[in-house]
Amino acid sequence: MERPASAALAVQLFAATPERRLALLRAVWPAAVGSDLGRRSVVVALDGSVLRVRVPDAAWRRVLLRMRPEILGRLRRLAGPAAPRALGFLEGPVPEPDSVPTRPSSAPPPAPPLVQAAAESIPDPEIRARFTSSAARYLGRFGAKD
Repeated sequence: MERPASAALAVQLFAATPERRLALLRAVWPAAVGSDLGRRSVVVALDGSVLRVRVPDAAWRRVLLRMRPEILGRLRRLAGPAAPRALGFLEGPVPEPDSVPTRPSSAPPPAPPLVQAAAESIPDPEIRARFTSSAARYLGRFGAKD
């Protein structure tokens, strides 16, 4: 199945640098693992093609290790070629679900037109909105205009 041109553009835009690729993977992580597990884990780093994820304890690490093939498949479906080839899990503190803000305290800047066009290929409206919001905040931090 061939990707729409806007999906290819999104991958090109977000696979250009490791930082952008990590931002994309952080944005799609909750969709790949589900909202409950997404709140109980934190994407912390991208080491080459290994996505490092922090979980609260060994029990959650074991659960995610068993789910690894499914998670990687979902990440490939959501992030395409920007998806990691492997997952690594670290144990450590994860913010409580109630302490993680659900909305930013201030309105994010609007996403650049190139990002908005690329996001149109994301079929799920919630993921599309989270993607454009994350991308706009990330690109706004560095003064990117395109």
